Amino acid sequence: MATIKPFKGVRPPKQWVEQVESRPYDVLDSEEARAEAGQNEKSLYHIIKPEINFEPGTSEYDPKVYESAVEQFKLFQQNGWLVQDTKENYYLYAQTMNGKTQYGLVVGAYVDDYLNGVIKKHELTRRDKEEDRMKHVRINNANIEPVFFAYPDNEGLNSLIMRYAATQPEYDFIAPVDGFRHQLWVISDEADIVYITQAFAAMPNLYIADGHHRSAAAALVGAEKAKQNPHHTGQEEYNYFMAVCFQASQLTILDYNRVVKDLNGMTTEQFLQALEADFVVACKGEADYHPAHLHEFSLYLDGMWYSLVAKEGTFNDADPIGVLDVDISSRLILDKLLGITDLRSDKRIDFVGGLRGLGELRRRVDSGEMRMALALYPVTMQQIMDIADSGKIMPPKATWFEPKLRSGLVIHKLDD
Repeated sequence: MATIKPFKGVRPPKQWVEQVESRPYDVLDSEEARAEAGQNEKSLYHIIKPEINFEPGTSEYDPKVYESAVEQFKLFQQNGWLVQDTKENYYLYAQTMNGKTQYGLVVGAYVDDYLNGVIKKHELTRRDKEEDRMKHVRINNANIEPVFFAYPDNEGLNSLIMRYAATQPEYDFIAPVDGFRHQLWVISDEADIVYITQAFAAMPNLYIADGHHRSAAAALVGAEKAKQNPHHTGQEEYNYFMAVCFQASQLTILDYNRVVKDLNGMTTEQFLQALEADFVVACKGEADYHPAHLHEFSLYLDGMWYSLVAKEGTFNDADPIGVLDVDISSRLILDKLLGITDLRSDKRIDFVGGLRGLGELRRRVDSGEMRMALALYPVTMQQIMDIADSGKIMPPKATWFEPKLRSGLVIHKLDD
């Protein structure tokens, strides 16, 4: 069963929140962060992308960069741009995109739940990326940015959330880059805190939706601290890390599409003919064409869109991996026809999040940069949970969650 706790959040006073908050560290590069921060000394990028505090070209892995993050975190608190709450709270975080709102509870997730599989994963992590985030957590002694969890729908929790959502939020703003609305409420009522804690205690599992490397880093640092403390009791704050937990049915997963540089030596006609072994291929013309259902793909090639419907027998709906369109397209198109076997390292392929739309796929092909584009039907949260429950791992580049969590609304210290 899932163990969570409230915590004393470190967060900006209301008047500073829009200057402090930022996009997550891993959705933009150093120069983009430098440009977004501009002359704003209160931008969280000075803590989560601290290489911007140095000359352009400074490595984000330079020891002085990590040290700068610590200096900035201290400075933000000294200047009152970040202030710690005096009591332990939960927090309610709402994101509104295209008229749809999803509500997440900001909690302290239990390190042991991550280590023993109560918190379930669906992606592999890379040790180098884990270590980078571990250094950031260690040196700041805090979870500066949250991880993104899902939990099975819960009617009681939903009623509590809706009750808070009907009140005045602590923060309410439109983010400048994504254009989405972000709101935050403080849940300080003791009865509500007990109710939330007990509701999660009845859940067999939580699921990582996004942020596998941050989850691993946060949990591993907590475990390190436990081993290093000869007086460890299990009650210390480092036994928990910050997560925003959303009801699974509320989450929006967008398509995560592919663009490829060449047809592996084939002409357009040869490639389309080769596809017919495993797909029903139909030309849809020049207008953008979205896949309409599971196991249908949209191919953009030579200025035309094609529908590709996987034939019976090419997939296994009873297999949580075999049912996925990312698996079908990888096996039958990228690997079999194009010779692309490693999506993580092959330079002939790139990936485009669905928020950019089919127009971005067209642009990259029409520019001559890429030869073809493949649009996929989005993965569902239920598919992700089924895979996590089965103990299997999603294929690479399978999910694209929007909207992204904003960073800097709440921070979790590991020592208080």
